[in-house]
Amino acid sequence: MTDRPTPPYPAQQQPIPGRTDAMDPRPDHGEDSYRGSGKLEGRKAIVTGGDSGIGRAVALAFAREGADVLVAYLDEHDDAAETKRLVEEAGRQAVLVPGDLSDPAHCRTVVDQAVAAFGRIDVLVNNAAHQQTFEALEDIPDEEWQRTFATNIHAMFYLAKAAVGHMREGASIINTASINAVKPKQTLLAYATTKGAIHNFTSGLAQMLAERGIRVNAVAPGPVWTPLIPSTMPEDQVKSFGQETPIGRAAQPAELALAYVYLASDGASYTTGATIPVTGGTPFM
Repeated sequence: MTDRPTPPYPAQQQPIPGRTDAMDPRPDHGEDSYRGSGKLEGRKAIVTGGDSGIGRAVALAFAREGADVLVAYLDEHDDAAETKRLVEEAGRQAVLVPGDLSDPAHCRTVVDQAVAAFGRIDVLVNNAAHQQTFEALEDIPDEEWQRTFATNIHAMFYLAKAAVGHMREGASIINTASINAVKPKQTLLAYATTKGAIHNFTSGLAQMLAERGIRVNAVAPGPVWTPLIPSTMPEDQVKSFGQETPIGRAAQPAELALAYVYLASDGASYTTGATIPVTGGTPFM
């Protein structure tokens, strides 16, 4: 088993939304470890938030499994360029689409660009997210609450609505939920509330699309070492991040990728409406 970094991590802070190269230790996305076996050969995928963190690990794994990938991201052009390099190094097509997914029109643009590049959509990974830490309810600005919902859950609705007309039987939608869906962290009230909504959205949409042969599932990560952490959490929480899990550390993004590959593959043909917890031993209930 590969050794993984454990807390305490070095003291570090970044401006939102954070950058991979500034992180210590640097996250592992599977660059040196992921080996594909053709599970997604010929598939066409959209991965939102694919510039870094879980999204980059998923884009890399999908490419090494044989999929072409459109990477939607906000404005982290340097991180997105590295994800593109990794996808192309695997011999697959990579398309980068920057922009704000809280805008419904941009969600439709992402889907339009995927269809223009690939001709169809086989997998939609709704992974992009926004969070901020607040100690008191009164500290949360109205605009922050609205932005979190617009990015984390509203965008999933807009993207799914635009994408399903370009999906055929056997296609898959995979949403990134969180342990916060069932065990909300009080300082992440807005974020945790959206993750609860995503858990419910996944179940309801799965039932709605079942007759069309489109599967809808979610992955619920526990703490994962991504740029979101040093850019949105106080320094003391960053240093001990993930220490509270039974495993005693945060996950590396690479440790999430196989859950998304499974849900995107034909091996999950009878799996819909499910949430797969990848939580380091913290119960998801």
